[in-house]
Amino acid sequence: MIKVNFERLVKDINDLSDFGRDQRGGISRPSFSLPDLEARKWLKGRIEEAGLIYRQDGAGNIFGRLPGNSSQVVLAGSHLDTVINGGPYDGSVGVLAALEALRRIKEENLKLNKTLEVVSFTDEEGNLTGDFLGSRSFTGQLKKEILKNARTQFGRPLEEVLAKAGLSVESLLQASKERPEVAAFLELHIEQGPVLEEEGVPIGLVSSIAGKRYYQATFVGRAGQAGTTPLELRQDAFIGLADFALRATQLVAKKFYGNTITIGRVWLKPGVFSTIPGEADFSLDLRSQLPEQLREMEKEILSLAEEIASTRGLSFYAGLVDSTEPVIIPDSILEKLKNLCQNLGYDYYILPSGAGHDAQILSSICPVGMIFIPSINGLSHTPEEAINLEDLEKAANLLLQALIDLASK
Repeated sequence: MIKVNFERLVKDINDLSDFGRDQRGGISRPSFSLPDLEARKWLKGRIEEAGLIYRQDGAGNIFGRLPGNSSQVVLAGSHLDTVINGGPYDGSVGVLAALEALRRIKEENLKLNKTLEVVSFTDEEGNLTGDFLGSRSFTGQLKKEILKNARTQFGRPLEEVLAKAGLSVESLLQASKERPEVAAFLELHIEQGPVLEEEGVPIGLVSSIAGKRYYQATFVGRAGQAGTTPLELRQDAFIGLADFALRATQLVAKKFYGNTITIGRVWLKPGVFSTIPGEADFSLDLRSQLPEQLREMEKEILSLAEEIASTRGLSFYAGLVDSTEPVIIPDSILEKLKNLCQNLGYDYYILPSGAGHDAQILSSICPVGMIFIPSINGLSHTPEEAINLEDLEKAANLLLQALIDLASK
């Protein structure tokens, strides 16, 4: 049984982490930033050094191909982009473990039926416009009118950022037409949570991926002088938001246990210490593993916001920014991974993923599977993001064997 060259894989991860190292000790490598462009050039070199066939599609997704007897493709990978001041393992371990798996298969001169490809998807983190730009482009899930008017989270028009990278809205829309026939997709990823570490197991096999509704919302009241407006006469937008945050959390905890609600950002206007807030803008993130619960929770949460606004003399507005549906991992993939773990002597734990991943988007065109490794202290999207290398070695070897199995059929 062949195994990965783990020393080489670790060196790749360490080399990649040099791109985008920031002053706060983290990694800032949003898609098409200078560090990202440097990382892309580096990855191209590693793909070509491995003797794989390099290509980049119209979304900037990067591929390394190992041809088989059939044109059907088994894909494996993840993403290289990071959040601002993120860590070195989110996404990167999936791309580089897949690259190492294909290298070892080529070095051993294994002849497989299906073609294998490693992939690095563009902008999984959503720094440009919503999450999963690359995988949504690859699967044909983008809309021209939205892309044309989109701005990145840094305020620049998306079209301007794409043009500097040699891409365009038109090329994004073309990417799905360049797509080969995909038989399956596997993604190795850090868990980004505490469950696997708590359970004391090195490998997680994902059973489902949560769907999400992401809103930008606003309570609008009336600004006023802090010292002269009695409490009972105020239309305080922030108090409306505070009331909503508490009651909505209680609603989810009691009626939709196991699902999540998060208000991650709040902006108060006019934002003056002596002025009652007349406007409270906020982000609203709702997640569930079950489609029907996600829809019901969304409906009730928005209804609660309207009720609070009416009671407090406010107005409420909400705009849907991003939406993904829950995904169930097919039994055929999950059972294959379980059997391979048993054959390799690896302990595993089956768990859902609360975070979204490119695999979720790829599920619209092919069967998908996900392999998790523990995140130390459950941390991710932070400079303190860390893993145990022994866990990664096991997961990389599991990925290698799964790819051989899937491509042999």
